[in-house]
Amino acid sequence: MSSRISISGVRDAVLITGVLIGAVWAVQFVNYTTDDSLVTHGVTPRRADELPDILTAPFLHFGTGHIVSNTFPLMLLGFLAALRGVARFLLVLLTITVVGGFGVWLTAPSGSNTAGASILVFGLFGYLIVRGFADRRVLDVLIGFAVVALYGSSFAIGLLPLAEGVSWQGHLFGLIGGVVAAVALRRRRHDARRDAPGLAPAGPPIV
Repeated sequence: MSSRISISGVRDAVLITGVLIGAVWAVQFVNYTTDDSLVTHGVTPRRADELPDILTAPFLHFGTGHIVSNTFPLMLLGFLAALRGVARFLLVLLTITVVGGFGVWLTAPSGSNTAGASILVFGLFGYLIVRGFADRRVLDVLIGFAVVALYGSSFAIGLLPLAEGVSWQGHLFGLIGGVVAAVALRRRRHDARRDAPGLAPAGPPIV
């Protein structure tokens, strides 16, 4: 993959981010019209029967204010993360969801119920910070710095156990999930060489 971002890449990023935001709001609409019947599928820690809810928790919200506060950062960070390919983006979301949700399952207070796209938001934040260094792409490093400048201070506060009813565990382990995704899905070395100026993939020896 070239270090440049193509028009088709931007188009695909817009589409997949739109689908993600649409899915989150569709779930919230169903939840609202059924008297919050879906919020039981958030993560209740250390119960084996709650483990599947790790996959649903990021799509559930406790009211309109909750989902509104997550929508714009999820849209922006999701778009930036999706610029490097839809398939990779979906793997990033899955990694963040599993790592973040399992961390909540292990560490959240007993009897609590954790849900919300902030798991994904903090995960994408961590992913974008690390992606450029993991992939050795200058443009992505600059994107990471821009993300830190935009959200760094507020997100740092979100990692601390300061506000009652706010899952700092979801924020922390979502962030960890994003870092794990950036490292696990980094480009292979020969891809990095192919993208470097003046270098081409090695071919068979010429005799």
